[in-house]
Amino acid sequence: MSTLLWTSDAMVGAMRAATQGALPEGVTGLSIDSRTITPGEAYFAIKGDVHDGHSFVEAALKAGAGLAVVEAAQRDKFPVGAPLLVVDDVLAGLVELAHASRARLNAEIIAVTGSVGKTSTKEALRRVLSAQGETHASTASFNNHWGVPLSLARCPAGVRFAVFEIGMNHAGEITPLVKMVRPHVAVITTVEPVHLEFFAGIEAIADAKAEIFLGVEPGGAVVLNRDNSQFARLQRLAKKAGLSRIVSFGTDKRSDARLIDVSLHATCSAVHADILDHDITYKIGMPGRHMVMNSLAVLAGASLLGADIARAALSLAQLEAPSGRGVRRALEVGHGQATLIDESYNANPASMAAALNVLGQAQIGPHGRRIAVLGDMLELGPTAAELHRGLIEAVTANRIDLVYCCGPLMRNLWDALSTGKRGGYAESSAALETQAVAAVRAGDAIMVKGSLGSKMKVIVSALEKRFPDKAAHEEAL
Repeated sequence: MSTLLWTSDAMVGAMRAATQGALPEGVTGLSIDSRTITPGEAYFAIKGDVHDGHSFVEAALKAGAGLAVVEAAQRDKFPVGAPLLVVDDVLAGLVELAHASRARLNAEIIAVTGSVGKTSTKEALRRVLSAQGETHASTASFNNHWGVPLSLARCPAGVRFAVFEIGMNHAGEITPLVKMVRPHVAVITTVEPVHLEFFAGIEAIADAKAEIFLGVEPGGAVVLNRDNSQFARLQRLAKKAGLSRIVSFGTDKRSDARLIDVSLHATCSAVHADILDHDITYKIGMPGRHMVMNSLAVLAGASLLGADIARAALSLAQLEAPSGRGVRRALEVGHGQATLIDESYNANPASMAAALNVLGQAQIGPHGRRIAVLGDMLELGPTAAELHRGLIEAVTANRIDLVYCCGPLMRNLWDALSTGKRGGYAESSAALETQAVAAVRAGDAIMVKGSLGSKMKVIVSALEKRFPDKAAHEEAL
């Protein structure tokens, strides 16, 4: 029998819900997706941008959901005997349950935000903390107005550590989320020119990220990137929010978590650092200088929560890339292999430059080439054309041999490329797919990246289908 996450009575009390039908003693988990729900979980019928979850209540119950949370205005759609918790608004009910979850926790809590690296930093914290005590962390990139309350409401009462990712693309979004989470430590990985469609400039983005300070528990700490252009501004805003423990990380000699030396390799990095006066040498199981910098924040944050730094540093060797954020796959091409680096989940100028740096470090065969397949970076406002064209610097610095571009914004980079580096251009990822797949040969390293709306996963899937990994196939057999 699975452990109950919530008793039905506790859910009724937290959400001030009315009840209908015969309710179970409790539920083992929470879900907002009827397709992936497991028996014994509670299904929350949230209204999304595309679908209304109430349309899938019956499917969820049929799949074994212990109960469903529905809004009063739609309760008549369901059989009288259906096990329901009835509330005025389902998302508001989930938020109430999240607040109740936070109230019962005795865990050390850390929250992560930043323009780049939120999810990989959250996953690194999950890895290092779970080796030292029961740890709960946000699933995937559940960092918005429904993802944060769902992640918090899913947190078991007895965990030692909890890690939450908090995102935003408008001012004012972080405040209610961080006041729900109430972390003991808050991390801002970096502030970069992203979501410029909604902000006047990078200072406004820094101000929005600084909202995370408003929910930090009394006596808590913040971890800030001293190498970032917005450090002084964030430091000032943290002090204004009443926070006295401000821990910095970076290469700057004044950093509390300071990078002393680094050796970057194709699939990992070796690091020498001073973390809060501990001299540590460690390995990170993922490539890229950006991962190295964020590892400083991870170790500082873990230490502030009471974790052992030496053990945390050892855990970083086991790091693996989250889906769509640098996962590597071997492609069987003819009698050889190529390497696919899947960065298709999302993109902005800073993460695009970081991904091109990783491609520049990738190992290639005797006749192999480094190939970048790039889609539009969205939400960049009036400077979008300039920021796309500016990627030429990272392309040149990292000896990228061929670039395939898709989307109207990436046309700016395409026009800036020398003829020899031009692989192909198309208006969409679907239209570019055939060209990009046809270009691959043994020894190549191919990196695919773009904003989620650019649908670069289409090209990743096409490459995996055309060049299946024989080893993985044989293992499956």
